[in-house]
Amino acid sequence: MELSGQVWLSNPQQAGVVSSPNGTQAVDRAARLLTEVVHAPGSVTFTELAAATGLAKSTTSRLLLALERNGLVRRDDAGRFRPGEMFVRFAWRGGAEAGLTEVAQPYLDRLGEATGETVNLGVGRDGVVEQIAQVDSVYVIGATNWLGREVPLHCTAIGKVLLACGAAKLPAGRLERRTEQTITGRAALEAELAAVRERGYAVIDGELEPGLVAVAAPVYRDGGAVVAALSVSGPGTRLTPPRIADVAAACMTQARGLSAVLGHRPGGTAPPARAQAQGEGAA
Repeated sequence: MELSGQVWLSNPQQAGVVSSPNGTQAVDRAARLLTEVVHAPGSVTFTELAAATGLAKSTTSRLLLALERNGLVRRDDAGRFRPGEMFVRFAWRGGAEAGLTEVAQPYLDRLGEATGETVNLGVGRDGVVEQIAQVDSVYVIGATNWLGREVPLHCTAIGKVLLACGAAKLPAGRLERRTEQTITGRAALEAELAAVRERGYAVIDGELEPGLVAVAAPVYRDGGAVVAALSVSGPGTRLTPPRIADVAAACMTQARGLSAVLGHRPGGTAPPARAQAQGEGAA
């Protein structure tokens, strides 16, 4: 006897409800779509997915919406499909940076469009900041390529965020003075990092290079750990004090969006750890 799309077994010893063949078919079709998305070399269009699987467009649309609701696929700004945030979270369970730059790119692009300035994503590595992704400024002045350049933690906006949130540790010894504005005393740096934690973003003004201003905000993963920082940088003639607050707000908005994709849920995490700014080599 069939009731509401499910089969009721007449044998009392097998009493219960089992899945209808239609349910299994829907799972198989969804799995085929998901396989196409995951194995594609890049993003893939709706039309390409329907053609590759041989499914009707109405069926393809319905299944893709279900996969998207459950975080198994996601759409980029062009409406093309990529593996969803569940795959990103799984890749990050071991703390790896696999796929971070690809996942972060739309957020860098939006921040670049909003500010017109150079946008970077950076991580801490061996006591320095490593820039792993960049969107170039629309201006000639300030369009510096930071990719592959190692810069100190204590005099960069990204570095200050990583230090303030316990995601990086200062190397031993004296802090390098890059300009007259560089903070080289560890007690003074700790006071600066406390301010970063309080306001939620970091600022440098001429501390790495004369005339260079930068703002950065933290990027979190699931569990509340900071894994990277998103920054906007440019000359002080454009990133003036009145404009910094607006740039910082835009930076934090995109950093929060990226954090959400990495599994971060605000409100359920412990406060960021204090950085180890005092100790050996205090100047």
